[in-house]
Amino acid sequence: EVGLATTGIAGPDGGTEEKPVGTVWIACCIKGKIKTHLLQLGNRDRLTNIQLSSLAILNLLRLELNEIRE
Repeated sequence: EVGLATTGIAGPDGGTEEKPVGTVWIACCIKGKIKTHLLQLGNRDRLTNIQLSSLAILNLLRLELNEIRE
């Protein structure tokens, strides 16, 4: 009953003025409750943006699971 999703522009190409490289959305859904966050990671290298996005979504999952337990 848990879903995680990411989308965005990790780089090094593909950015625009409105959506620069490092613009990433993350989402977590637990039992139908959805939380989303916009990340502005900056123009780092692709691997770093992917790693930061992964850490951020796992942290979001951790926070949401802790909220359910309380």
